[in-house]
Amino acid sequence: MKILLLGIGNVLYADEGVGVHFVNYITENYRFTHPEHQIDTMDGGTLAQGLTPILSRYDHLIVVDTVNAAGAEPGQVYYFNFDNAPPEIDWQGSAHEVEMLQTLIMMEMMGDRPDTWILGVVPTVLEPMHLGLTERIEAAIPVMEKALLKHMASLGVESQRIADIDINTLIPDSFKRG
Repeated sequence: MKILLLGIGNVLYADEGVGVHFVNYITENYRFTHPEHQIDTMDGGTLAQGLTPILSRYDHLIVVDTVNAAGAEPGQVYYFNFDNAPPEIDWQGSAHEVEMLQTLIMMEMMGDRPDTWILGVVPTVLEPMHLGLTERIEAAIPVMEKALLKHMASLGVESQRIADIDINTLIPDSFKRG
């Protein structure tokens, strides 16, 4: 099985970049291994439909992004199978979320969407030209990390902590990684 951990977001819009920052954080701090599975990580930025040829090569997809949820507090973390999204998720948090939703739906119609999971956090602020995360979203990172590691373990993937790099250390150079 081919597994992709995909960070989505615009790093120039504060909390909007959490998907990209989180995937960079996981890439720097963990190594994932499985005797048969291939595990990749990727900064998808705001490409959405442009990612279709890449995403279709995977069997299992974990999308890390902001999510908009009715009645949810900023910093609240959601982890769900795309086919069973909670009713409060409305996918209207940002333009790229809608584009990513459309991309996944289009891939489903074509029969080439991988088994898709969403690891999302409700953003606090989507401020233009602010590189970094707000305190509430930064506080959600350990919850997101725990959810991801639990999911990887359910797939039989071993997670080895190889470093202890703080996410804020990675953010200033995040635009250079993608």
